[in-house]
Amino acid sequence: MTFKDKVVAVTGGASGIGEATAKLLAERGAKVVIGDVVDTAGARVVEEITAAGGTASFIRIDVSRAEDTVALVAHAVNTFGALHYAANIAGIGHPAARIHDLDEAWWDRIHNIDLKGMWLSMKAEISYFLEHGGGSIVNMASGAGLRATIGHPAYAVAKAGVISLTGQAALEYARDSIRVNAVAPGLIDTPAVAALDEGTRAMYAEQMPMGRMGSPREVAATVAWLLSDDAGFVTGITHSVDGGFMQKS
Repeated sequence: MTFKDKVVAVTGGASGIGEATAKLLAERGAKVVIGDVVDTAGARVVEEITAAGGTASFIRIDVSRAEDTVALVAHAVNTFGALHYAANIAGIGHPAARIHDLDEAWWDRIHNIDLKGMWLSMKAEISYFLEHGGGSIVNMASGAGLRATIGHPAYAVAKAGVISLTGQAALEYARDSIRVNAVAPGLIDTPAVAALDEGTRAMYAEQMPMGRMGSPREVAATVAWLLSDDAGFVTGITHSVDGGFMQKS
């Protein structure tokens, strides 16, 4: 699986799963454009990719703003001459709250970034791909979008929307040589999870059928496969990366 001479845009590429995805794609030869709201972290990831012999560039974007997602595509084309793939990973969560307790501002913020931001990213990417012979997109969903979860209603609903949007786009653009898939991680050992106390981390790991949390790189590897030509006849799926958690009753 190689991405030599290919250009990939990664939203949310400054940390966590996005960072792991950007680094893995760069290792496999891609020229990576990282779009994120965190300038310092984005610059750090670019420096680390470059130091490892890869090629990357950073642009500050807010995926909830249409002009920023258009700017991401333009930056890729202006910097590296094209755009071939996109990994839409930018997203946020919200403090635990049941439906009746959730603040309206959090509902709006989650949906603006996690769902509207996904649509705007795809809108800009697909518009480019339609004029340049196609491309491949992977959207970051979540296991929370596949089954009900307590305490994160806005996030879960937004991720369910990402799954639906992925299927819709896959069907609409299948004959335009544009593939669109999603990845639904389970419990992944991201920096946010790493910040939890050891007891909580151990409790979470014990809930997983494999007895451990997944790593960001394991999710990134699935993203890379779905983007690549090796998955050339795969479109419209949501691929769980959850250590078997979805099989639990």
